[in-house]
Amino acid sequence: MFEKAAILFLYCETPLHAGSGSSMSIVDLPIQRERITNLPIIQASSLKGVLRAEAKRILEQRNDPQANDKVQALFGPETQRAHEYAGCVSPHDARVLLFPVRSLVGVFAWTTCPFVLERFKREATAAGMQIDREIREIPQLQANSNQALVVNGSEVKAQDKVVLEEFAFDAKENEEAQQIAEWIRDYALPKSEEYQQWREWLPKRFVILPDDAFRDFTQMATEVISRIRLDQEKKTVAEGALWTEEHLPSETLLYAPIFVSKPLAPNAKNLGLTNADDALKLLSELKLDRLQIGGDETVGRGIVKVRLYCRGEK
Repeated sequence: MFEKAAILFLYCETPLHAGSGSSMSIVDLPIQRERITNLPIIQASSLKGVLRAEAKRILEQRNDPQANDKVQALFGPETQRAHEYAGCVSPHDARVLLFPVRSLVGVFAWTTCPFVLERFKREATAAGMQIDREIREIPQLQANSNQALVVNGSEVKAQDKVVLEEFAFDAKENEEAQQIAEWIRDYALPKSEEYQQWREWLPKRFVILPDDAFRDFTQMATEVISRIRLDQEKKTVAEGALWTEEHLPSETLLYAPIFVSKPLAPNAKNLGLTNADDALKLLSELKLDRLQIGGDETVGRGIVKVRLYCRGEK
């Protein structure tokens, strides 16, 4: 049974393609999505593999003689020995919290919806975030509503309208939206100095949309990139080597709950991992900064800035 929990926030600095394989749609390589909501996700297995590789790299870079054993205690042994014991760190799927959409004014807006916020609040509470202290209520919008909730002094509002892509919404200033935007700014965005301007921008460009409208934007406003492979002799596109890939756009914010149980590795005590607190402390002390997730690593895709929230953080 899990004893400790944390939340990993992932901020996309480049487009990110966590692929689901081939598709019957017009996009050859779509991104991973939830079956029921069709909202974008990064599957837990993908995230766990990235965390495992990064933990090993960091510990080896620190010349830790127990690097490999610690990684296996956290994430489990290699595939051929997976039957021996389970790892104690269990990441869940990374889900979208904020999705950027092109705006008529203000360049773009960070959008979300009541459904996404309610689910995040539920999972954040399970991870030990005392979110109720600052976000007491999530504002609700009817599915067929044409309203968009914004903060006072919003930079994406033009003459009482919010125009996203080619769709116009009636802008309504909302106190709860202000509280939520400020909470995400303080607890979810990266804390490093280079994100200072982004933290100032977020409340002014924050928009809560009806659930259906938000879902439609995450389906239709993703980034679709065409890729080719050239025939080296003819310098033309090789036969069958033109395809399209779907990406989460830059400036997307995702979150992934991480649950931690007591380490089960036989040598856990020798590694200083006697309980879930020790395992979570080791994960936190890695000081994760940036990760590369998904495909297209060699063309600079999938770079995310990360922030790990553990219970008790201020």
